[in-house]
Amino acid sequence: MHDSKIHSLIQQGEGLQVEFKECKSGLSRNIFETVCAFLNRSGGELLLGVKDCGEIQGVKLENIDKIKNDFIVAMNNPQKISPSFYLSIEEVLIDDKKILHIYVPESSQVHRCNNKIYDRNGDGDFNITDKQHLVSTLYLRKQTNYSENKIYPYAELADLRMDVISRARKMAAIQREEHPWEAMNDVELIKSAQLYGRDFQTGKCGITLAGILLFGKDSTILFDVPAVRQGR
Repeated sequence: MHDSKIHSLIQQGEGLQVEFKECKSGLSRNIFETVCAFLNRSGGELLLGVKDCGEIQGVKLENIDKIKNDFIVAMNNPQKISPSFYLSIEEVLIDDKKILHIYVPESSQVHRCNNKIYDRNGDGDFNITDKQHLVSTLYLRKQTNYSENKIYPYAELADLRMDVISRARKMAAIQREEHPWEAMNDVELIKSAQLYGRDFQTGKCGITLAGILLFGKDSTILFDVPAVRQGR
């Protein structure tokens, strides 16, 4: 990301899609609540090494690698963020100080942080776990906006192409050394990619429509998504 974009975000200040964290020596405790809220709402930009007021203090150089590693490990820990979600961290030099930039896209799923559901409102992250009407609205919005979340509970690994899954694992490893997918089996990889989920209306678990379209055998796709056969 260019310095001009960082300056623009800082001048814009914290808001619905922008959050600053000091994180000078390590990750702040509530950083994952913000990540969760961004995933659940409309995405956002996290800047580590910037005070709430917009003052750039930077991240200590000797701590950057540890902070990046701790963040990636936590994002792949279902006890921290569930379902897990892969995010990358970009180092940016601005005003002779290193800060870390994290872009968080809007997710097609509802995520929990430490088993609590967070949503974004204004420049704050709010725990809505016990507010049933807000949780229901959130799930409804996700299901309405993302039809690829449809669950196929009777689809099995045998209905997928293992060679394509293996290819995806290799491509991820090429993109980044020690990518988490390298150590995952096929089921773990599918879950990590958010292609396996639970239908909160029926309680059934299974592979999603997106998973079938990405990794399904031709016969599986044609059977489950007949529109493909019709060229739609």
